[in-house]
Amino acid sequence: MSVFSHLPLVIEPADLAARLDAPELILVDLTSAARYAEGHLLGARFVDPKQTQLGQPPAPGLLPDIAQLQQLFGALGHRPDAVYVVYDDEGGGWAGRFVWLLDVIGHHHYHYLNGGLHAWLAEGRSLTQQVPAAAAGHPSLTLDEAPTATRTYIESRLGADDLAIWDARSPAEYRGEKLFAARGGHIPGAVNFEWTAAMDPARSLRIREDIAEHLRALGIVPEKEIITHCQTHHRSGLTYLIAKALGYPRVKGYAGSWAEWGNLPDTPVQQ
Repeated sequence: MSVFSHLPLVIEPADLAARLDAPELILVDLTSAARYAEGHLLGARFVDPKQTQLGQPPAPGLLPDIAQLQQLFGALGHRPDAVYVVYDDEGGGWAGRFVWLLDVIGHHHYHYLNGGLHAWLAEGRSLTQQVPAAAAGHPSLTLDEAPTATRTYIESRLGADDLAIWDARSPAEYRGEKLFAARGGHIPGAVNFEWTAAMDPARSLRIREDIAEHLRALGIVPEKEIITHCQTHHRSGLTYLIAKALGYPRVKGYAGSWAEWGNLPDTPVQQ
């Protein structure tokens, strides 16, 4: 049995520090190349966040193709018994997107370091510049469609009583006042709760302790299917992660996000 088995999805620095030498651990750093070179957690492997996206306009946030994913996870030494711990330095967006990727490849043994690098450093914990030896895996991955909402799927579900669309963009984007696509506004019926509002700056960007109450007040409740998005399913990586951590049974990420929806001429838009 793994030393991570009894831990929740969201773990604290002390939980990870006591398990850094666990043989099943694959520790993933999703900060930046410069930040990683400056110092990272012992044993962490750097993943450029851009590798988690297809990166092609008009919807760069779409899922990378299977070959890209196999290359990405092969470089991490992916194996069926691995336990991933992911962190970033921005409060959980990129780390949460990586959790979504793990769900997409059907690998559900993972944890998020609450607060990421900020929380680790706030506790005076050490970093290293040592880079782990390269892994050379060639995993054969099978993709699960369940964690992903497509535009067609969302359109088929609009207006359903058991659906909550969580828009993690800024209020200005949600209202259509700030445009990053051909059209501004939001998906009809979507609820806006900006991703940064889910973080607690006083606790090193950890997920705020009262997040469940805030979501409940907005109607983002476990009885509903939750579809979360932003502009490219980067910021909504955190909101996907939060819904999963709270035990919501039906959670999907809209990988196309507003970059896709807002650049199409015939998708319904509300302002």
